[in-house]
Amino acid sequence: MAIVLVRPKYAGNIGATARIAWNMGINRLIVVGDRLPEREPMAQMATHKAAHLIDNLEFHTTLEEALSPYSVIVGTTARRGRQRIIEKSPREIVAAVLPQLSNNRVALIFGPEDSGLTNEDLKHCHLLSAIPTADFSSLNLAQAVAIHCYEFYYGLVHSQKDMMLAPRLASSFELESMYSHLEESLTRIEFMGEKSRIYWMNNIRHFFAQTTLSSKDTNIIRKVCKKFLLNYNPQDTNPNKSGF
Repeated sequence: MAIVLVRPKYAGNIGATARIAWNMGINRLIVVGDRLPEREPMAQMATHKAAHLIDNLEFHTTLEEALSPYSVIVGTTARRGRQRIIEKSPREIVAAVLPQLSNNRVALIFGPEDSGLTNEDLKHCHLLSAIPTADFSSLNLAQAVAIHCYEFYYGLVHSQKDMMLAPRLASSFELESMYSHLEESLTRIEFMGEKSRIYWMNNIRHFFAQTTLSSKDTNIIRKVCKKFLLNYNPQDTNPNKSGF
């Protein structure tokens, strides 16, 4: 399991996240941004016990690249929107994800301190977590990380030892390749126009997020799209037809 910090503003929060992660048995930390902050302020907050997470920290300039090997991706948010996946509490997320841990790589994503994850970031997520609070909802990054990490640690410690193994799911790289082929195919037949492309692709992502696709599943869909694109002849269709 990995903790992914997207465009964090303060080096100290990266260090605090490393300290929390190591306390809860998580040993992989990923940062996505334009540049990696200096080591010293990160290591100072991590303390010497978790300094190795800072030394072995993964850095990527794009979220898509960072998530490519992960099959179960959980985004965190305090905001709601019509185009967003229905969120669950951290405890509900753990119940849904725990069976997948034995056979799949899981990533837990946190956004910038001031704005959180954008809709563009969240399109990569399969599940969305929101921490229930009272009327005032203003937890800082380290607090949000701590709550989620504790719930996962508690869930693992108290999980049933005879829990059935889940099948290996498609990685983010495989899913993104599938979405790319679907988008190209649907655009080619003018199912969606330029103005409605984001709307339709978000809905398609939400639809598939409700399922558990394997590598084989995504390959089948990609092969269908490739065959279609290879044989599609626009002259066989109505030239006056336009997208939604």
